[in-house]
Amino acid sequence: MHLLTFALSGKKHVGALSGDGKRILCLERAQKHFGESGILPRSMLEIVQGHNESVKIIRQLLAKAESDASCPAFLPLEGLQILAPYKNPPRNIFCVGLNYHAHLLEFAQTDDAAKAVPKFPVIFTKPCTAIADPDVPVDGHFSETNSYDYEIELAVIIGKDGKNIAKDQAYEHVFGYSIINDMTARDLQKRSSQWFLGKCLDESAPFGPYIALKDSVTDPHKLDLLCTINGEERQNSNTSLMIFDIPTIIESLSKGTSLLAGDIIATGTCPGVGMGFTPPKYLNKGDEIVMTIQNIGVLRNTIG
Repeated sequence: MHLLTFALSGKKHVGALSGDGKRILCLERAQKHFGESGILPRSMLEIVQGHNESVKIIRQLLAKAESDASCPAFLPLEGLQILAPYKNPPRNIFCVGLNYHAHLLEFAQTDDAAKAVPKFPVIFTKPCTAIADPDVPVDGHFSETNSYDYEIELAVIIGKDGKNIAKDQAYEHVFGYSIINDMTARDLQKRSSQWFLGKCLDESAPFGPYIALKDSVTDPHKLDLLCTINGEERQNSNTSLMIFDIPTIIESLSKGTSLLAGDIIATGTCPGVGMGFTPPKYLNKGDEIVMTIQNIGVLRNTIG
């Protein structure tokens, strides 16, 4: 099951994607139509934080609606304004850097993997003000940078608080998965050993369009990744090539630090970013970025 946030008549709603992928079930309308008595949160973040109870109610609503040919709570997906799943996570987005061998080598500009591969996950953050909606122009920040780059990443959505989480318990804390474009100003990133300034620009984390629930993704480490710029293939890889897998990332992040329901973890990008080409292929005004992750969805944005 895939969940999303959308705008209708100036108001935010949460919906579930129909089985045919062509319609959206407005959960608020469905609950009224079927007289569902359970308490369903009105925002995606609250649904994530409600975890199992929220998902149970949504599954019941979707099952009833799919069997009701006249259900008025369904809306056509085409033409609907899709928003980021949520823009108010409990804190900054956790990001994993240098988590694919080939990208690590293109970033470090070396062929020596033995020297370049980190011993532990490289963690940095992006502020929540970086989150941007799908299908909208995002700021190219051309007054701040001349080397703005793209990075397709699988996002892990935490659905259950935890601390000192062991690897074999990691998935108990996962709500689902989404897509993040970890846009980066390479010149700002390389000014210091801390990457934050290159990663924190407003609208530098397009997020969505869906959250695929954990049980709808058979294996998050067997997902194809594809990023095109103006139709040109740039990144084409698979999550099986991560250096540090999701349980390792969750275990490492949660050592001494509580993970909270609603936290977003961007798991790193694969090779083919703009800086990896000779000469580099950085983003320009009007460029269309299309990011596809198997079983998750398609995230589109243009550079404004």
